Amino acid sequence: MVPRDKKDIMSGKNSHTLTCKNLKQIGKAWILHLLLILVVFGPGLADGATTTYRDKLGRVVTISIPVKRAVFLISYELIPVMDIWDDVVGLGRWAYEDDVMRATKPDLKASIPSVGSGSDVNMEALLRLRPDLVITWTFKPELVKFMEERGLKVVAIYPESINELYEVMRFHGKVFQRETRIEYTIAEMERYFGLIRERVSGIPEAQKRKVLYLGGKPTSVSAKLGVTNDIIELIGGRNPAATIAQRNADVPIERILAWNPDVIVIWGNAKYTVSDLIESDHWRVLEAVRKRRVYKSPEWSTWSPRLAPYALWMAAMAYPKRFTDINLDRMVKRFQKNVFGISYKDL
Repeated sequence: MVPRDKKDIMSGKNSHTLTCKNLKQIGKAWILHLLLILVVFGPGLADGATTTYRDKLGRVVTISIPVKRAVFLISYELIPVMDIWDDVVGLGRWAYEDDVMRATKPDLKASIPSVGSGSDVNMEALLRLRPDLVITWTFKPELVKFMEERGLKVVAIYPESINELYEVMRFHGKVFQRETRIEYTIAEMERYFGLIRERVSGIPEAQKRKVLYLGGKPTSVSAKLGVTNDIIELIGGRNPAATIAQRNADVPIERILAWNPDVIVIWGNAKYTVSDLIESDHWRVLEAVRKRRVYKSPEWSTWSPRLAPYALWMAAMAYPKRFTDINLDRMVKRFQKNVFGISYKDL
């Protein structure tokens, strides 16, 4: 007969051995169970996540992420950048005129409906789409409020600098869970901006050219606020209209004559042409006109990643001798391919 204490010791040893085996089996079972949960339910685990964003109207908007049903009334060129076509249920009407949008999605008009524009939203069509998020601009705050009162999540944007544009892009990356793609795009933009800064960094202040940007009519100028003024400063220019603390301003021709700009850039969508200025008796006395430094912009949005190659084009127009070795056509093609995945042939 085994002494009692010996039995207890043996019993304890055996119990310990069994417990370890059981724990290992239970641990394996739980790992398999958790993996099964992640496989089956994983895509939906993040659905309960939210983020907040303070938009340009000062509204703090709470958004469920990732967004799966979005309407883009503005900033639609970020759709092909992030490749989120499956998450877009509606577009502003101007998206169908955009060359990048048409090139990246040839069936655009047939596959994604229009809901008007940021200035005249078709509310009936918009509500039918049941969007998770509507991205618009600040042109009509009352329209933003109108949409919000009908239960829609609305974010209003209006980037007024390169840094604000980056912030807007990062907001898109976060709510659509495309942060990596957005950071890559910003890095590509910075590559072009860095080239510009390098080429114009040695220009003495007194030799910086006065660059005037004209809008929808010849007397409408880009003033101190906004992305355009940021670009003029980036390319080593001086904006004579920066004395006006506005985004844009209508000024008398006499004021433009007094400024006497060295370079004039016309908005790409303006209805007038370079010839209209060069052949005008009023404008021909200007330094920019006499030296034939008047240029019509490409029809590219300054709220798009294409701001980078646009700035390079603008810098080359302002200071052509500093960019003689730069093949603009090749640089633009490279950017289109890397950021949007398209070639000139597609456009």
